Amino acid sequence: MRFIQLIRKSTLFGVASLSLALAACGGSDDALTPQSQAFTADGGVSAFYRWNGTIPSTPGVLLQQEPLPATQVLPNAAQGIRILYSSTDGDDGKTANYVSGDLQLPKGQPPVGGWPVIAWSHGTVGVADICAPSWTGRDSRDVDYLDAWLAQGYAVVSTDYQGLGTPGLHPYLHARAEAYSVLDSVRAVIKNFPQLSSSVVIVGQSQGAQGAIATAAYAPAYAPELKLLGTVATGVPYQLESVLAYLNALTAQVPTTGFTSVLGTLEAYAWLGYATAERVVPNFLLSDHLTVKGKAFYAVVASQCLGPIEDNINQNKLVTSDVFNADVTTWATQTLQYSNYPTVKFAAPVFVGTGTLDTDIPTAVQYLFAKDACAAGSTIEQHYYAGQTHDSTVLASLVDSQPFVQKLFAGQPITSNCAALTPPP
Repeated sequence: MRFIQLIRKSTLFGVASLSLALAACGGSDDALTPQSQAFTADGGVSAFYRWNGTIPSTPGVLLQQEPLPATQVLPNAAQGIRILYSSTDGDDGKTANYVSGDLQLPKGQPPVGGWPVIAWSHGTVGVADICAPSWTGRDSRDVDYLDAWLAQGYAVVSTDYQGLGTPGLHPYLHARAEAYSVLDSVRAVIKNFPQLSSSVVIVGQSQGAQGAIATAAYAPAYAPELKLLGTVATGVPYQLESVLAYLNALTAQVPTTGFTSVLGTLEAYAWLGYATAERVVPNFLLSDHLTVKGKAFYAVVASQCLGPIEDNINQNKLVTSDVFNADVTTWATQTLQYSNYPTVKFAAPVFVGTGTLDTDIPTAVQYLFAKDACAAGSTIEQHYYAGQTHDSTVLASLVDSQPFVQKLFAGQPITSNCAALTPPP
């Protein structure tokens, strides 16, 4: 409970800091417009990821497609297709852009009405273009997880997210950017692949859980025509200003406890997020705030994916003062506001899965999300998975998430278990 209290207090501090920042900028989201970027992570992918034509003003237009390499077609898929489609910049909410992704179609003949669609929102991979899953493929866990859905007869469309693969810096953990990328991937494939149903369930883990939840929150306003039946999310990020406070608390303990891999993982997430500050903080250049070690670290961020980034942190035992030359609170908090959901009142049911050993997104944070969503009147089906980590919960949750999704597509009601919700053990 002490950590829950810390979250509440730090969130109030974050809100106060954010209010001051917004007041200085005019008090609205529109006042924080993307800036010229000195930090870049572009390159290393094929010409497919660069669209040279006019970008349609209508989001969700399929621009081009090509077969995925055979090694990237999932075992239970009959066909894998790389896609490029129009979307909307998630930071300013109005500029037309384009995003990449892929579509995996099940084996066999589609049922009457078409294959039901799972829209997958992937977890953290990095911010470099080469980390886009449609380009570099997926780790074994995600292969097994998505393959389990394909085996049940679901088509799987996956966005890479804005700026992963395509030009421009990926706005990591920016909720609206993730949501628009997911929603427009669904629009693009439903319009162009007649073997697909118009019914969709959003599924995501970690960063992708944020993307899935954000998709559910933004869909009624941004894509009201889509038939989104519900959402499945494991390892849900929430109130990331409070996770920043947790990171700072762990850092302060290093002289006593030593450097830990838990700290290294949280730093990787946070510092990937800080890389996007140039997108949203006026007159901000990341390089002005980096030490010599920090510049070397962000050279890794610009060209490598999550594994090497975490390795760099852990091998060098980097802490915030090693990387940044001054306090990061003001601009980091201003950047983290883009991670917030516009609402936790959802139009369709939401499945929330939490591993009791999750240290990437503290279990207390995930509990608060479910608690707040319940209080807002959302239909929440929440599950704890004893002995499961942030990573292992993904597959462990299938025993509950697949029946949940089957009910959604069958038109059966979901019974909320909000009344039985308890803090994590």
